[in-house]
Formats: sequence, structure tokens, C-alpha cells
Amino acid sequence: MWMTWKCAVVNIPFGGAKGGVICNPKGMSEGEIERLSRGYVRALHEHLGPDKDIPAPDVYTNPKVMAWMVDEYNTIKGGVHPAMITGKPIEKWGSKGRGTATAMGGYIVLNEAIKKLGMQPEKTEVIVQGFGNAGSTIARILHEKGYKVIGVSDSKGAIYNKEGLDISKVIEHKTRTGSVVNFSGAETITNRELLEKECDVLIPAALECVITSANADHVKAKIILELANGPICADADDILFKKNVLVIPDILANAGGVAVSYFEWVQGRTGEYWSGEVVQKKLEGLMTEAFEKVYQTAKEKGIKMRTAALSIAVKRVIDAAVVL
Repeated sequence: MWMTWKCAVVNIPFGGAKGGVICNPKGMSEGEIERLSRGYVRALHEHLGPDKDIPAPDVYTNPKVMAWMVDEYNTIKGGVHPAMITGKPIEKWGSKGRGTATAMGGYIVLNEAIKKLGMQPEKTEVIVQGFGNAGSTIARILHEKGYKVIGVSDSKGAIYNKEGLDISKVIEHKTRTGSVVNFSGAETITNRELLEKECDVLIPAALECVITSANADHVKAKIILELANGPICADADDILFKKNVLVIPDILANAGGVAVSYFEWVQGRTGEYWSGEVVQKKLEGLMTEAFEKVYQTAKEKGIKMRTAALSIAVKRVIDAAVVL
């Protein structure tokens, strides 16, 4: 359901589903993961395809896994079927920009929100909770665009520096040590403390329900960009709305990934592959239009951005489902 609304709010013609295999990939060899990936396709190939169900990467999967899956599908069906799955490596019919798409989409809608509130990037203090692919990428993009990233965290802890962090050096530190904690030139604090630090923008980019009724009153951000799925609990959402915090909901904020998956599917269907610049321009157009529609609906009706996004998405699904 969540994926259905996400696709609908950015107006791309996909439905939604989630599927996976119960396993611990951290304890498996690459050969075991490859055999598992291929076995998954062998079990489900009748239900997969460019016009049926088009898988995309999620937790503990990557472009290599997608490459194994499309190769297995091609072996079973015969021929080449690049549009049967997305998130593939560039050399295996993937799309440029897919790896950074979730973070880039988040950056695009955040930038639009900053403009609406009359804020300036160089004077905007940002905290990113979660430093995986999406979190570290959006922190890097924001740093490069002139935003002041003052705090980041991962599962082991958080770092904070009111004067700003050099995100490229933080990424190097995490690659070398396995965590952002103990980064030179920053204070090491807890994830909970980080969420309650004063900032202009808070970006939860890790787990569900990190902002609850217990800590929502202590959140001091003006804008929250939900790069993770469901990082704000329902009761906390009401508290933040009453505090006039602008929450950019997950089904809009992190839809960049599925948007570029759609672009990849289109490229696979047509055999025409786009430059990074073309992908970026298309993503900017799609995300900006979606943000504007949600923002204006919320303003006109005096409702949350989340409610506005859901109402737009549900109506689009109804309109698509009803036979005229």
C-alpha cells in the first residue's frame, strides 16, 4: 500500500508491493547470495516481467543482485528483458542516477520547501539521522550545495558540531572505522540527543518511528524531511503539526528512488539510454511538480502535507481504477 501511494503521489504508472527472502545476508558468502537471488527469480518468474511485476532493490540488495536476477530471467525466458527489474548496474541496462536517486529526490523537494519559507541554504542548519546510502548521500549533496550540516548519526551513535561538518571527511571516517562516532572535531552524542538538537531541517533517514509522542515536543526543527519510511509515529505527527513544523512526508520525500526506477523501466522498454543530465532534469521536473501539488493542497485546505499527499495519491489510484 505504501508503495502504491508513493508511486501515485509523484504520478508514475506503477502500483506497489514488497517482497523478500528471510535470511541473514551478512552471514552469507557472495556465492550463496547469488544462488539465493537466482533461486528467487526461478520461483517467481511467472509473476515477474516488464508488464507484470517489476522488482527494484531494497534492504540488503544492490545492483549486483539485480544483475543476477535479470540474467536468470533472461536465461529462463530466452532473449533479453532489461525492463523486468530496476536498479541494475549501468553496464547491465541500468539508469544513470539510480544509485543516488532517493537522496537527490529528497534534496529537490527540500530545496523547494526552503524557498517557500524564505530560507537561504547557506544559513540553513541540517541534521541527518541515519548515515546509510540515502542518509550519507543527502548529507553529501547538501554540504556540496552550501547547506550547513551540523549533525549526523548511524546505529552506533551520533556526532555534532554547531559550526558544521565536512561531510566528505565524515564519509572517509565511517569507511575507515565503520561508524561516524569519534569523528575528530565533533562531539559524540546519542541518536536521541541528536534528534532534539536545535536545527532548521531534520532528516530522519534510517528507521521507522524514531520520532514519537515522547520526543516530538523536544524536536526543534522547522522542517522535517522523511527520507526513511515512517520515521514519525502517528501521534507524534499531530504534535508536530500543532507546532507548525513543516513535515515533508515519506511518500513524497523519498520517492526519487522509485521515480528513477520508472525512468530505468522506460529506458529498458525503448532501448534508449539517457545521460545523467537528462535523468536529473526529468527527476527535478517530476519531484518539483509533485511537491508543488502537495504543498498547495495542504495550504488551501489547512491540512498536513501528509494528508494532502495521501489525498492526491488515493484520488489518482481511484481515477486509474474506475472504468469510465
